[in-house]
Amino acid sequence: MPDESLLLRDARLDVPVLLGAVLRRLPRIALVTLALLAATFVVLLLQPRLYESSATLLIGPGAPAAMLSEQVAAIQSRDTLLQAVDQLDLRSKAEFNGGQAGFSPLGVLMQVMGRRAAPTSIDEIVLTTLRERLTVTAEGASNRIAVAVRATEPQLAADIANAIAEAQAARRALLPLPTAEMSDEQRAEIEQLRAAVAAAETALAQFRADNDAVGEDTADPQLADLASQLSAARERQHAAQARATLIRGLLERNQPIEGVPEVRDSAAVQQLSAERARLQGEKAQHSATLLANHPTIRTLTAQIAELDGQIAAEGRRIAAALDAEAQIEAEMASALDQQLAEAQTGAALPADAAATLARLQGEVETQRGRLDAYLARLGETAAPPALGTLPAVTVVALATPATTPVSPQTALILIVVGLLALAGQLGAVTMVEILSGRARFVPVPPQDELGPAPFHVDELDAEIVELPVAPADSAPLAEGLPVEVPPVEMPVDAAEPDEPEQVRAFIQELASEAVEEEAPVAPAEPPVAAIAMGAAPGVVRYSDLAADLVLGRTHLLLLAELDRETPGRAFAEDLVSEALAKGLSVALVDAGSGRRGAVAGLTELSTGAASFGDVVQKSADNSYAEVAWGQGATLDRDSAKPLTLVEALGDLYEVVVVLTGRLDRRSTLAGFLALNGRVVLVAGPDADMDVAAATRLRLMEAGVPLVEIATSRAAVAA
Repeated sequence: MPDESLLLRDARLDVPVLLGAVLRRLPRIALVTLALLAATFVVLLLQPRLYESSATLLIGPGAPAAMLSEQVAAIQSRDTLLQAVDQLDLRSKAEFNGGQAGFSPLGVLMQVMGRRAAPTSIDEIVLTTLRERLTVTAEGASNRIAVAVRATEPQLAADIANAIAEAQAARRALLPLPTAEMSDEQRAEIEQLRAAVAAAETALAQFRADNDAVGEDTADPQLADLASQLSAARERQHAAQARATLIRGLLERNQPIEGVPEVRDSAAVQQLSAERARLQGEKAQHSATLLANHPTIRTLTAQIAELDGQIAAEGRRIAAALDAEAQIEAEMASALDQQLAEAQTGAALPADAAATLARLQGEVETQRGRLDAYLARLGETAAPPALGTLPAVTVVALATPATTPVSPQTALILIVVGLLALAGQLGAVTMVEILSGRARFVPVPPQDELGPAPFHVDELDAEIVELPVAPADSAPLAEGLPVEVPPVEMPVDAAEPDEPEQVRAFIQELASEAVEEEAPVAPAEPPVAAIAMGAAPGVVRYSDLAADLVLGRTHLLLLAELDRETPGRAFAEDLVSEALAKGLSVALVDAGSGRRGAVAGLTELSTGAASFGDVVQKSADNSYAEVAWGQGATLDRDSAKPLTLVEALGDLYEVVVVLTGRLDRRSTLAGFLALNGRVVLVAGPDADMDVAAATRLRLMEAGVPLVEIATSRAAVAA
């Protein structure tokens, strides 16, 4: 197939055509989209609902990011998970032991696709499923780790998350603290604080279990909110105090403080640390060739010491800010405590029960704060923990049953499916319209540049313009002399806007009237000889016309046949052969023969039944292209595509020859005049040259700038 991209390099999308195609297919698009949404909704209804609950672990203060990563790996380890499995007897749960807790279309599909390899034991099955339902997330800035678990039952999800968190905390309690040296008194103090935290948590849990109406889930919303705010304020207070104490201790021991999150996140410390690293690198480079007392080394050392002092000053400023933050949180906790006491007075629940709940919650937070503060103070006299050791781990928030499922997200999935269905169908319709050529068009210059619209004529109402014929007293060609017809050379830019209409009117007049010549008909030999010699005005010899094409003086040639016996096709093929022999690229367009063929041509292009690339037939080396008449009877004269095609071929080929057919009502000559091509009237060997000369003159008077007469190569040779 021809290279359509070259012909349509200026093609654009026809938006009205695209919108029309979409509107025609809109019922089908809506039906398919609704069917997909209904099928998706049914699948989601059959999919089991999963609820997620999360417990929170607090890692000991000063733990680097590597410690958090180790804790995440330890929580997901086989030993920790097996403790939770044994504690809750998950081996008997259908959703964990490989059974079916509910029909799941997606689960059946995954099994059919062989997504999972069959584990070798029941423990492997349970652990594999549990790891898929488990999400462990580390929050480096706050040294917290969230343990989230999903299950089909809300209470089961909460129990599993709490069991995993408590198992990890219990494992850490059996390991030594990450200190280089620890006295028995310090160990005893830590154990006492831990026992106090455990006792407070146990008392709080027991009170909640014994008093369902006073639990957080059933208590007055205002009391629960105030209690939660109070707990958070006390937690922030203790954390700020611990961080400030840790920074001051590191500064007193002349240890780096960049590992503390507040210091590490400071923009000033980051700039100072980068500058210090640069100076240290420069000092190491000079130390290879200079002694320690060299002025350059001493200068660099002084600059590094000054930067260390600035970093220490910034650390003290951050510690002071943390102290201020702790003081603010303490005042906020006091205010919240007072508000809680006032709210308990008018609460719907018993005041003594609510007060007891608030007191137990405050006791838990207080004991945790004391433990965290002691561990922070202990870090002042201890070496930093090694990378392979584990810091202290505390469960700071137990998981509670969720009320809404997290999977499947029905609304979001339906929205995505609907959008994808619409986008896919709209894209398919657009591609079909573009590939078929119905949604593409090549922009045509405005009418004020091209004149009247090409191929547009009203055959019923066209006004027949009465044009003068050749003078009666002119010397006839029958005498063997050239016809002295004064040439009418009309420049292109002087043509009137209605010239093509006048040309069409003249061509119709030729078809409607029978020319009666009263002068005796002369034999054809003298005029042919005169034409061959190029003696008559407006007559071009075949050799000169072929030379003009070969030498590039003529680019677009419009051939019109004088009568039915005129061999216009043979004349054009002779010119094309000579141009191809000289190495030129040639395009031949049949726009007027009316001979139907087996391939698509201009008739299909004008009606939109074929695209530009479908009607252009190329040779193997792309030096020759031909556009046939096509399979239709007539051209659509309201279509601008034939004119656009010839203009595009003119940009691609060195010579373009257009056959406009016989000068009758079906002639397409007027439609191509806007391209400013060379118009040649082809006369047969037996043509009446008086008629040819008169026709030429009347065409020029009708508005054609220049018309020439030529005869076939065979007639000239004869």
